[in-house]
Amino acid sequence: MIIVTGGAGFIGSNLIAALNARGERNILLVDNLANGQKMHNIADLDIADYMDKTEFKAWIESAHSLPRIRAIFHQGACSATTEWDGEYVMRNNYAYSKCLLHYCITHNIPFIYASSASVYGCGKHGFKVERSCERPINMYAYSKFQFDQYVRQLLPDAKSPIVGFRYFNVYGPREQHKGSMSSTAYHFNQQIIAQKTARLFAGCDGYADGEQRRDFVHVDDVVDVNLWFLDHPEQRGIYNVGTGKAETFNAVAQAVIAWHKQGLIEYIPFPVHLKGAYQSYTQADISGLRQAGYGKEFLSISQGVSRYLDWLNSAD
Repeated sequence: MIIVTGGAGFIGSNLIAALNARGERNILLVDNLANGQKMHNIADLDIADYMDKTEFKAWIESAHSLPRIRAIFHQGACSATTEWDGEYVMRNNYAYSKCLLHYCITHNIPFIYASSASVYGCGKHGFKVERSCERPINMYAYSKFQFDQYVRQLLPDAKSPIVGFRYFNVYGPREQHKGSMSSTAYHFNQQIIAQKTARLFAGCDGYADGEQRRDFVHVDDVVDVNLWFLDHPEQRGIYNVGTGKAETFNAVAQAVIAWHKQGLIEYIPFPVHLKGAYQSYTQADISGLRQAGYGKEFLSISQGVSRYLDWLNSAD
């Protein structure tokens, strides 16, 4: 059995879809479906069982014998960067992850988990997987950072595969349930359909209008990295998962407009509440991935947005 926590979420559901494409059906999907809209992400997927995240934690902590687990993909977390209840965030993202990690170490099960590029904060110190670059600026980022720190202590002596991925700006199918937290590609698509105009932030931090840059990575590439490490259990560590290339928000909007063959760009005032707490530039250092042996090229913005909009605008 393969277990995917957060399996009804954005990356988790795409991961299960890719496992299905490999012929995998013996999958336990773990999630919290309080937001029932997430069921649309999994309605076309084949799984063996579903379990609520609280029930799952109690299950693995019990003395009962469990089925043979081939791997745990731990994608579940409280991902709201605006959540400031530190006790809640640390219980869900840190303590919960530690519980699964120790279960996997005890039973020699590959543990592949989602970290986050948010650990780099505003990015002033760079985007290498190094302590000197890590400056989390919200509770979500801190919970991910602190779990990475915990993993670092255990990695030198770990016998089982442990892999953490610091995802950059992921976009693609099955993200619509995220609302305002959905990718800019998703929002620009909706705006072009509704009003034929994509709305971008005006310049900030020395960048011209729409010229702020992020490392935008298609979810298909993210899933491919996850499965590559499942197939290469000799590798372990913490890795950035991005394209390694920063692209402008203008480029994303232009790719959406090119797909629709119509549309304009409008620049809106930069929100006051985001000043000083906004990543105007991100670019993953993916040298670790390359050194581990992952050599596949990542989709460009034009390629990835086109693929995404093909799916998004033909979805049933």
